[in-house]
Formats: sequence, structure tokens, C-alpha cells
Amino acid sequence: MELIINIFSLIGSLALFLYGMKTMSEGLEKFAGDRLRSILAAMTKNRVMGVLTGILITALIQSSSATTVMVVSFVNAGLMTLAQSIGVIMGANIGTTVTAWIISAIGFKVNIAAFAIPLLAVGMPLLFSSKGNRKSIGEFIFGFSFLFMGLSFLQETATTMHIGDMVAVMLAHVPQDSFLTILLFIFVGALVTMIVQASAATMAITLMLFGMNIPGFGFEQAAALAMGQNIGTTITAFMASLTANTQARRAALAHMFFNVFGVVVFLIFFYPACDAVSWFVENFLGGGNDLFKLSAFHTAFNIINTLLLIGFVKQIEMLVCKVLPMKAQEEDYRLRFISGGLLSTAELSIMEAQKEIRHFAERCQRMLTFVPELMDTQDEVEFNRIFSRIGKYENITDSMEMEIAAYLNKVSEGRLSDTSKAQIQMMLRQITELESIGDSVYNLGRTLNRHRMHCPDDFTPDQLQHMRVMLNLVEGAISEMMNKIDQPVGKANITKSINIEHEINNYRKQLKNQNLNDVNSGLYGYQLGVFYVDFISECEKVGDYVMNVVQAGKGLNNDYEDRLYNGQG
Repeated sequence: MELIINIFSLIGSLALFLYGMKTMSEGLEKFAGDRLRSILAAMTKNRVMGVLTGILITALIQSSSATTVMVVSFVNAGLMTLAQSIGVIMGANIGTTVTAWIISAIGFKVNIAAFAIPLLAVGMPLLFSSKGNRKSIGEFIFGFSFLFMGLSFLQETATTMHIGDMVAVMLAHVPQDSFLTILLFIFVGALVTMIVQASAATMAITLMLFGMNIPGFGFEQAAALAMGQNIGTTITAFMASLTANTQARRAALAHMFFNVFGVVVFLIFFYPACDAVSWFVENFLGGGNDLFKLSAFHTAFNIINTLLLIGFVKQIEMLVCKVLPMKAQEEDYRLRFISGGLLSTAELSIMEAQKEIRHFAERCQRMLTFVPELMDTQDEVEFNRIFSRIGKYENITDSMEMEIAAYLNKVSEGRLSDTSKAQIQMMLRQITELESIGDSVYNLGRTLNRHRMHCPDDFTPDQLQHMRVMLNLVEGAISEMMNKIDQPVGKANITKSINIEHEINNYRKQLKNQNLNDVNSGLYGYQLGVFYVDFISECEKVGDYVMNVVQAGKGLNNDYEDRLYNGQG
């Protein structure tokens, strides 16, 4: 029974460590979410700046996996090129070594857990603050406390269970000086990291075991485990890219290639490299803390690997492009910027969704251009081809609405700032209205199709002219909507959109009244007038839905007519 309790205590300690790291990371991401977006989205082609950015972001959020998933997501969303992503991934590998240095310096020598609970008292009022930034700082403090509490409990439970003796017994049957043993430890490090999906947690366990002075588990074996972790950590980004586009999968593959290449190179000079790191720590860092050797090796591995490959970013890009060629049909994917796989961090996922919504709006804009083509063609085959294409687009808009909504719902389950929550609500409203635009444009095509099939009379030249004017007004409304759709919530000036909508409403009323007079005057038949008014009214509906999209971005309800007549907007 005691053994079972100890096993669960060991797993629980690791879970507390991982939860603390996750909470600390998310707190920092929310506190600096917009800044992180700006830093990553504004990356230049300078590969050195890319590396420095990767180091900075990863050192802040203490997770190279989170950084690489962000990078894969940004490549998927078209916010970062493949070449830029490779530089950032190189930097992320260096930035993740900060965790090992922190643990080496204070994790096992100072009882940081004794300060963790009093620290929670500092974080508690911040956690319940109404201000988003303070709440994020409170989450960071809680995460920091949980991380080191978990680390302390992990060491305590491992000592109680005599993990060191158990490992020593297992290693007694393994040749100590065999190069195959080094390969075995690399494999174990990669496997454990793949399972845990957090190289920092595996590194913490490695440091703990190394600090126990277990017979048969020396510096070389610990260094081999650390090298294996660099391979295992690539699995997270690889999983995130499985359902993404080809460029995102290439970024994940570049990450895997980079780390595997480093391990292969270091294996060639493994023992001299270990001796060089030991000499450096003993002569320049005092040599008093053996854990510094492992941290220094971890850092040296990633820095040297980056220095070796930073000049070959273009060649790495060419290699992954050759391994993963672009699919010819990729441009036809319904969702271009987000995927159904693993999400990146919740805050940064919003940027991907915003990109996809713009893509959605562009599809609706493109769909409307088919209507004038439908009006102008006299050939039945061509008419059916264009009408079929409008129908295909309408089906795609239905699917896009559902898929984007499902993605946003997943994002909303994460830890979000109040601003981001409001932005998600705004985007959900926008996709609903965009889907309605798709429906209405399809109804325009269907009206023309019904007229062609059931009415013997053609539209008069005046009717066609009025229909084109109305379509031009609607196209102008959509163009103005496209200018506003990327702007932050509440920042857009929608006066021009309101004026266009007012013009559409007035023109519809004018044409409906004129239609009654024309039918009464015998200029054309009642049936033709019905199709004509249906077309004009459906155009006005498109204008309404466009206005609703604009208002959602402004953070307003769908009450533009009330504000319009009250002189607001």
C-alpha cells in the first residue's frame, strides 16, 4: 500500500511541476500577449534577430515547446516565413536552457518550497483582481510557486522511494564505458520527453538524478539524457503541424532536423565535449556545483548547434521543401490559416482566427463578383457553370462558419484576458454574419436562375441598370467592411459604412415604389416585377449583414438604423 501511495506521490509531484510551468507560462503570455504577437509578427529577415527573439520569448515563458508551437502556428497563418521560423526555433532551443540554470542554482540547494506558500499569499489578491494585468501576474506567481513546490516534492518522494538505489541496480548491468550506453540514454531521454511533452520537466528529473550521485549515472550519462531531450521536444511542434498546411509542417520538420543534426555532431566529439565543459565549469564557474556542468553542457550543445547551422538557413529551407513538396490542391483548402490539430497558446490563437476570418470575408467578396457575370451571360451552359460555382461557394461558407466557430470555442476554453474574451465574442458574431452574406449572395443567384427558368420576359434595360447600381453599392459596402475587419475591437470609424447602408436602404425604397408605378403603367408584367424586387431586396439584405459585420468589430449591437436616424455613428 505504501508503495502505491509513493508512486502516486511521485506522479503527483511531477504533475504539480508541469501544472506550475503551464500556469506560469500562460500568466506571462497573457500579461505580454500583444507584445509577444508584435515581436513575432514583426520579425525581419535578419536570422540573428530571429535567434535572439526565440531566446527572449522562450526565456520568458520557460517553454521551448510553446515557442515552437507558436512559430508553427504563425507560419500556418502566413505571419512568418519558413526562413524566419527556423531562426526563431534555433533561439528557442537556447532559451529553454534557462530553466536548467535556475534549477541548478536554487532548485536543490535552497528550500525554495519553504518560500512558495508565503508567496501564494502575495499572488492571491492579484489573482482575484479585476484588472487583467494584475490577474496575469498573480497567475505567474502561483505557477512559479507550484513549479518549485512540485520540484521539492519530487525530490522528497524520490528520496523516500530510494529511486537512486533503484536506478543504480538497473545501471549495474549496463556497461559504463560503452558508447552503446550513451546511445541508450539518448533514446531514453527522447522517449520520456515525447511522453511528458515538456523537456524542462525531463531536465529537472535528470538534474535530480545527477545530484544523487548514483553509481553508474555520471556526467556523461546525464549529458546523453539531455541530448535525447532535445530530440524528444520536437514531437510537440510536429503534432501541432499534422493538420496544418505544408509550410507549417516544414517548420516542424526543420526543428526536428536541427536538433537531430546537433545530436549526431555532438556524438562524434562526445567525450571531448564533456571534458571541455567540465574544464570550463571547474575553471570559470568555481566547480562547486556539479549541476552546473550539466546545465553548461545543455547550453553549449544548443549554442554550438546554432552557430554551426545559422549560416545554412537557406539550405535547411531548401531541404525541408524538397522533403515536403507543396501540394497542388493546397490553395483549395477551406481553412487556410487555422487547423484542427493542437492549438498554439490561447492568446496567440486569436491572431490565426482573425486571419481566417479575413479569408472568409474575401471569399464572400469574391462570391459576389459572380452575380454580375450571371446577369451578363446569355449562354445556358455558362450560366449553369457560374451558378454552380456560387452554390459551391455557399457550401464552403457554411463549413467555414462551423469550423472557425469550433476553433474559437476551443480557444475560449484556454486562459484568456478580458480583452481577448471580448474579441472572441466579436469574431463569433462576425462569422455568423459572413455566413449570412454567403446565403444572401446565393439567393441572388437563385433569383436570377428562377427568373431564367420561369419567366418568359427579360429584364428591361432600366431594370438591369438599377440592379447593377445596387450591386455596386453592395460591393462598396463590402470593400469598406474589408478595410475595417482587421482593426481592434472598437477602434474602427464606421461612419462611411453607415452612409453606404443608408444609401442602399433609400435606393431600395425608391426602386420598390418605382416598380409599383411601372407595373401599373404596363411597362412590364407583374411576374417580372416580382423577380426584380426580390433581387433588389436581397441586395439590401446583403448590405444589412455587411453592416452587422462592421458593427461587431465596433463592439456594437445590430442597431445601426436607430443610431443613423439619431445622428450617431
